[in-house]
Amino acid sequence: MDARHKAGHDAECEAGAVDKRKLGNSGIEVSIVGVGCNNFGRRIHNVAGARAVVDRAIDLGITLFDTADAYGNGTSESFLGETIGKRRHQVVIATKFGWGSPSGASRRTISRTVEASLRRLRTDYIDLYQVHFPDPNTPIEETLRALDELVRGGKVRAIGCSNFSPTQVSAALDTSARLGAAPFVTCQDEYSLLVREIERDLVPLMRKRGMSLLPYAPLAGGFLSGKYVRGKPLPKEARLAYSSHHASDVINERNWDIADRLRDFALRSNRSLLDIAFGWLLARPVTASVIAGAMTPEQIEQNVRAGSVKLPADEVAELDRITQ
Repeated sequence: MDARHKAGHDAECEAGAVDKRKLGNSGIEVSIVGVGCNNFGRRIHNVAGARAVVDRAIDLGITLFDTADAYGNGTSESFLGETIGKRRHQVVIATKFGWGSPSGASRRTISRTVEASLRRLRTDYIDLYQVHFPDPNTPIEETLRALDELVRGGKVRAIGCSNFSPTQVSAALDTSARLGAAPFVTCQDEYSLLVREIERDLVPLMRKRGMSLLPYAPLAGGFLSGKYVRGKPLPKEARLAYSSHHASDVINERNWDIADRLRDFALRSNRSLLDIAFGWLLARPVTASVIAGAMTPEQIEQNVRAGSVKLPADEVAELDRITQ
């Protein structure tokens, strides 16, 4: 990116000019770049570090903050609630429940987890309340009835699901329609230039049913950030260096080959890998916001700049071919 182009992007960022999109048919608008708060309480160990990230994000026009009660065993929600404070009206809080419990989406569990999340987040409502993982032990009707009561009671504005199969999403939507209950308006799933499985069935279903996608792991654990180089040691503080689970999923010859081709594309198009990763996701009409973690205010600034990149159709098509 040349200096003049970068300066223009920086000016847009400083003005807080982040585009917005709606979450399904909920009427809730969110910034097209969101902050994934899974680092809070895990890699960011104090409120001051979280506050620096949150304050910079809000200043630059980011409105969506995504967390979960499982992140840091609730610490992520606590840090987020404390750092947002009086700026609550400026943001959209999305949180998740139901990970790690055998009855994580039961009526009894939901009634308990929502109150705990509200308390930690220091708010009297949650904008988007998401089922983190499917609960095989609870009928979806029970889950949806409980969530509908929260919506009707004003504790939740909209609901969504995460890591559901297309069959499970379809069944949930049909059940909501039959019950006259609030439907899922979003799916949160892993999606990136390296992980495209949801395109086969889930994305077409979402488009047909008017849902929005919140892609997580948009950089494949940082593999698409540009800081990983084939044949060289992993950066010490990088996610794939400390998370062997993610590393085993991402670091392989197929992905190294794709990364090399993406670097060539970046050089030819005068863009960064970050620009390409965000721009490609946001070229998908179903994408509402790209959820990306950040350790520092500087990373927030980089994410906002990348989110402002609008890739032309021919570049999107070439990226599709490179990563197919």
